[in-house]
Amino acid sequence: ISRKDKNNATEKLLSRLQITHGCVFCKRCLLRCFSSLGFWGLVNNAGISTFGETGWLSMEKYEKFTDVNLLGSIRTTLAFLPLLRKYKGRIVFMSSIIAYFSLGNGIYSMTKAAIEKFCDALRLEMKKFGVQVSIIQPGNYARSTKIQPPVSAEEIWNELSEEEKAVYNKEYIQERANFFNSIVSEGSPNGNEVVDAMVDALVSPAPKARYMVARLKEKALVLVCALFPTAVMDFFLSYALSK
Repeated sequence: ISRKDKNNATEKLLSRLQITHGCVFCKRCLLRCFSSLGFWGLVNNAGISTFGETGWLSMEKYEKFTDVNLLGSIRTTLAFLPLLRKYKGRIVFMSSIIAYFSLGNGIYSMTKAAIEKFCDALRLEMKKFGVQVSIIQPGNYARSTKIQPPVSAEEIWNELSEEEKAVYNKEYIQERANFFNSIVSEGSPNGNEVVDAMVDALVSPAPKARYMVARLKEKALVLVCALFPTAVMDFFLSYALSK
């Protein structure tokens, strides 16, 4: 094992220890400061996004996205689950309609699909304790959240391995970057609807299992995913990616 690999492994371990310690610290603070009030709700809203086809992204990037978008929410949930069961509280997870399909950001779709399944299992398990679990599924709010900055074809190219550079040319990278940037630019600049859904999930007497906060055409695309065979969905997405 090289010195560089050892250093990377040490940094990852320290980072995970810090995150775990942070969850424990927050839990202790809540117990000490709000023990008489109880603990009602937890919102898991941390998330990062990036653009790139599967072979363009390093294993380190996959690990980072899984750690933040998926395992981060799981860690926080496990830390506060005893309190939420005790007070029959609410747990809210931020997902995305991208959990149903991918348009150049499969790494983000992967983590959102995984968090959806975690929520589905948790929701059923928590019913007997009176704990409500909800998922928020926003559409394209990239301009509001700034979760996805514009991508640079040059930066993508410079990060590619030599094997990937032998398969893709710079023109293709530029086309994909332009396509993805155009999607980002179409995002809603106002995220109030998403916040309203989060509030409803926390305070409504009958919260929904899922809140899809998206435009009509985005909801239609999700409906196509649910009702039509995979081959039909692949046709639509391939057409969109070829534009």
